[in-house]
Formats: sequence, structure tokens, C-alpha cells
Amino acid sequence: MKQAPAQVRWERHTQRPLFGLAMAFAVAYAVPIVRPEASRAVVDVCLAVEWVVWGAFALDYVVRLALAEDRREFVRTHWLDLCAVVLPLVQPLRLLRLVSTLLLVGQRARMASQVRLTTYVAGAVVGLLMFGSLAVLSVERDSPNGNIKTLGDAVWWSFTTMTTVGYGDHAPTTGVGRMLAVGLMLSGIALLGVVTANIAAWFISRFEMDDVEERRQTEAIRVLTEEVRALRAEVAALSGEGERVSDKRVG
Repeated sequence: MKQAPAQVRWERHTQRPLFGLAMAFAVAYAVPIVRPEASRAVVDVCLAVEWVVWGAFALDYVVRLALAEDRREFVRTHWLDLCAVVLPLVQPLRLLRLVSTLLLVGQRARMASQVRLTTYVAGAVVGLLMFGSLAVLSVERDSPNGNIKTLGDAVWWSFTTMTTVGYGDHAPTTGVGRMLAVGLMLSGIALLGVVTANIAAWFISRFEMDDVEERRQTEAIRVLTEEVRALRAEVAALSGEGERVSDKRVG
């Protein structure tokens, strides 16, 4: 059996550890927002965890690049990974680390053949709701004209925004908050489209399976009918031959 390339083996072995680091990033990102009264030491630890996670993904990209058989092709086909790694260095904001980590987790998840589309979409929905709520709360809570002051307000706003309902009872007032709203709206439309297409594809596949089974049964009935006709013809021929033999003996 042909051995998998070194890059594929690396991705296979590091997928779960990187997913665990992404969960640690989620906790570290959420704690200072959900608990704004947390001590400076806790905030510093969370900040350090965020950078460590980003560093792990950056190291993962470098190793995958080094193991790639065609590095130019790897950079060309994984440009989003590169942008996500470089993004926090351009302007070290927590929101940029959030976006880059989401991009990197998404890219690695798509490489895993065992992750099914439905699971990926469900995870994307939960991740976007959670991080969208935390991100908008972090930028809107201190806004003088803002009305998203609690985590409950932020989660409700994320739900209504992603589903494009937009009740208007909660809305961002800052520029960053509105950018987040645009991202959530576009993401919600895209995810709903994927879910709809997935459901439609499932129904179509079921209908195709039923149609194939029906054609198979029809073909089997046709073959059996032909065999029965052939047997009848053979029996009739044998009967006719038997009658002729009997007539000869009588004569």
C-alpha cells in the first residue's frame, strides 16, 4: 500500500490537537468579555493563550509548507491560511486574532475527509453565533449610544442577524459592530443556502435511489417474464414431440 505524503500525515495527526487549541482560544476570548470585572492577571493569561494558539496555527502552516511537495502550489491553494496567519501581525487586535483563528480552524476542518457537511455547517453556525455575540458585545458594551449591553442581548442580536430577520430591537452603533453585522448576515445567508442545498441533495439522492431500485425490479420482472415464456415454449415443444411419438406408436 502506498504511504501517504508527509504533509497529509502531519495534517492527520495535528487536526485534533489544533481543534483542542481552538477550544482553548474560545474560552480565553470569552472570559474577559463575559467577566469584565476579571482581574488583570486573568486578562493577561487569556491574552497569552490567544497568542499561543495563533502561534500554534502559524507553526502548523510553516510545517505544512515545508512538507509540501510543491510549495508554490501550496501557497497558491492555501492563500486564505496565509492571510489568517499574517492578519494578526498587521494590527494586533483581539478581533483580528478571532477572525484569523476561525479561518484557520475552518480551513483545517475542510481538509478532514471524515467531517461531513452537516456537521461542519452545524459547527460553523454555533461558532459564528458564539464568537459573533462575544465580538459585538466587546465593541458595543461601552458605546454611549449602544443598546447591546449584556450577553443575552448579544446572543439575541446574533440570532436575528444570522437568520436575516432583523427585528431592530438591538443594533450595533459602532463601525466595527456594523462590520460584524455585515459579516454575520452574509455568513447566515451562505450557511442557510448550504443547508437548503444539502437537504435538496438528500431528497434527490433518495429519489434517485428509489428510481434505481424501481428500474432494477422492473428489469428483474422482465427477465423472469422472458424466462417463463422460454420455459413455456420449451414445455410446449416437448409436449408436441411427445404427442407425435404416441401417435406413431398407435399407428
